[in-house]
Amino acid sequence: METLGTIAQLWRYPVKSFQGEQVEALEIAPGGAIGDRTLAVVDPAAGKVLSAKRWADLLLASARVEGDDVIITLPDGAEHAASDPAVHAALSAWLGHEVRLEAPPADAVMPMEMYSGMSDEDTPLFDWPGPPGTWLDLADAHWLTNASIAAAAEMHPEGTWDVRRFRPTALIDAASAGWAEDGWTAIALGEVHSDILMPTMRCSMPSRAQPGLDRDKAIGTTIRDHHANNLGVYASIARGGTLHVGDSVNTR
Repeated sequence: METLGTIAQLWRYPVKSFQGEQVEALEIAPGGAIGDRTLAVVDPAAGKVLSAKRWADLLLASARVEGDDVIITLPDGAEHAASDPAVHAALSAWLGHEVRLEAPPADAVMPMEMYSGMSDEDTPLFDWPGPPGTWLDLADAHWLTNASIAAAAEMHPEGTWDVRRFRPTALIDAASAGWAEDGWTAIALGEVHSDILMPTMRCSMPSRAQPGLDRDKAIGTTIRDHHANNLGVYASIARGGTLHVGDSVNTR
């Protein structure tokens, strides 16, 4: 067993593409973290889920879990409970588009649109289907180290390499420098066992503006040009449990 680092931050994103919430503990199981991406803004007429990969303004709203409900905060500061039937009209008025806030369909896939150029909105759109029964893009979890963020930042030191741009499940304080998670295969984070599936492929989202962070297309192009468009790793959960900030991360 080799010590790879410790969990520095934990995040969940109750509404897909909204700002998430940083937590001290996070329950996770096969299928993803509890309370993560439980809801999304959907276009029922088009049969598509909205993502900040295409709808950049989604990153200007935020969501948090309160008891059995999710509270969303729109850019004007107005708060709405996800359980309130009026939330759909509030979101539609904000986006200027008829939308609804919904849980994922149980067995179906609702695709999202994204740009083929990753950091260039002048490139063609295509549909990304995602897995059925969830609003996750691809995997149960996304692990990211501060070491790999620092390695990328060396290539574009003028940029603001805030972890919020990359939306990990856990930010790990790595025991080594460089692209620390690139060689991981199977790891234990406290009591949770995880299998690494693939590097995290980056899209247009890290370059987008969000509260406190300016639009910076070079964030995306730097990752693309210097690290094969990958930053972090996607993972499945082999044994669930509760993650805690400060938990040790080890090979297994």
